[in-house]
Amino acid sequence: MTQRKLYLAAYDVTEPRRLRQALNIVKNYATGGQKSVYECFLSDLERRALLQDISTVLDGLEDRFMLVRLDPRSHISIMGIAVKPVDPDFFYVG
Repeated sequence: MTQRKLYLAAYDVTEPRRLRQALNIVKNYATGGQKSVYECFLSDLERRALLQDISTVLDGLEDRFMLVRLDPRSHISIMGIAVKPVDPDFFYVG
């Protein structure tokens, strides 16, 4: 089984059409999140695919995208009705 690592994907896109496209791309890889920050369990191959997919949408001068790997030793805290992120058995991308 492929080992996935937990990442946070965040974006800031200035143009509404690109913003919708970026949202759709990131949500394809996400297990949860809100607004423009999403939790993603990614294998190395999936991480490369996400970066490739998002690079086709973003304007390098106007938009920003950040993918940060979270330390697996860190404790995950949740507040309110939030749900702790989990790595599902499979993802459907498409």
